[in-house]
Amino acid sequence: MSNSSSKHYFATSRPHLLAHRGLSQHRNDIDENSIAAFEEALKHGATHIESDVHATKDSVAVLFHDDDLERVARLPLKISELTFAELSEISLTNGSKVPSLHQVLEHFPDLKLNLDVKAEAGCEATARTINQLNAHDRVLVSSFSRARKLKTLKLLTKPCATSSSSSEVLGLWLSNLLFGLGFSAIAKNFDAIQIPRNFGPIRLDTPRFISRARRCGLEVHFWTVNDPAEGKSLIALGATGIVSDRVDLFQF
Repeated sequence: MSNSSSKHYFATSRPHLLAHRGLSQHRNDIDENSIAAFEEALKHGATHIESDVHATKDSVAVLFHDDDLERVARLPLKISELTFAELSEISLTNGSKVPSLHQVLEHFPDLKLNLDVKAEAGCEATARTINQLNAHDRVLVSSFSRARKLKTLKLLTKPCATSSSSSEVLGLWLSNLLFGLGFSAIAKNFDAIQIPRNFGPIRLDTPRFISRARRCGLEVHFWTVNDPAEGKSLIALGATGIVSDRVDLFQF
């Protein structure tokens, strides 16, 4: 599914180092998915930032993992039940605010974001922001839900990079068992696979699977890898990127 936007998105130093929710989860003074966490990740060599997208009650796309504020602000409030103005009045545990996608793209004009659309309402809100800022070459749209991913992509005015859903990864794995029958037909629908080493007994970190994906032009990113030795072994197997909570530990 290669296009000019996806080529620009992946045109960074390799291996790609994607900071999972920024760089904060080992710290007690920085909130995850905050502007401060993103700044910290970039300072420590991240090539991309991975974040999740939800939508507020008034359809503003925000970068946030959970659907409520219980874990990070100790408040039993749903993101989808608050307007962005109301959400902006709330401080997270370490004092940060939940940023909108618009704010982050404007604050970091060269930032490349890996976006996981977490909720149905996030599809339209995410696409609207990308279109408004003409940020198509700075984002990758993904989702565990193929339907959410496709809905978001269809709302974009120009194509952008995208990665496989869970069901599409399973399709690739099954095809690989069948000596690659249909593998390229599935792979042409996205630019990257972003995967764990395994789904239960299903191994995705085999040289055969990785090399077949690479031959089809796919980027191969593994998550969530916090051990530099493990990351280096995956790169040696052919992976092109690592998603990590601890990008500060990696020296590729």
